[in-house]
Amino acid sequence: MAMMGEFKEFAVKGNVVDMAVGIIIGGAFGTIVKSLVDDMLMPPVGLMLGGVDFKDLFMILREGDPASPYVTIADAQAAGAVTLNYGQFINNIIAFLIVAFAVFLLVKAINKLRRQEQVEPESPTDRSCPFCATTIPIQALRCPHCTSTLEATTT
Repeated sequence: MAMMGEFKEFAVKGNVVDMAVGIIIGGAFGTIVKSLVDDMLMPPVGLMLGGVDFKDLFMILREGDPASPYVTIADAQAAGAVTLNYGQFINNIIAFLIVAFAVFLLVKAINKLRRQEQVEPESPTDRSCPFCATTIPIQALRCPHCTSTLEATTT
């Protein structure tokens, strides 16, 4: 039963819940980025390059039956051809770069907020006696250890 108790303690910790929420939101964000790349960015880029759809850029490694030409990857795969789908790979690289940049901006913003949250260090409450080096309260006028008279300090 000790192992079950440890697992329960692990599973209900805040970090695990935070991680689960992050994974769920990350998956949803990935879907949005994929749509952004596939539906918004690549069509204009393909149009500028003469009407090329990056999703359908591929190289035939082995012919299928019937033999090429194949207009789309789906046509090639339906014919049983083996293809190298480098256009989809380009789309995935662009999607990754967008996600990486978004994460960079998010981390940068969080770090900026953390720097603003940092509180000024508290003023010291103790000082060292200049005669015997014992730690004494900062407002002490006489050292309780060596009984030396000390200068008053202003805080």
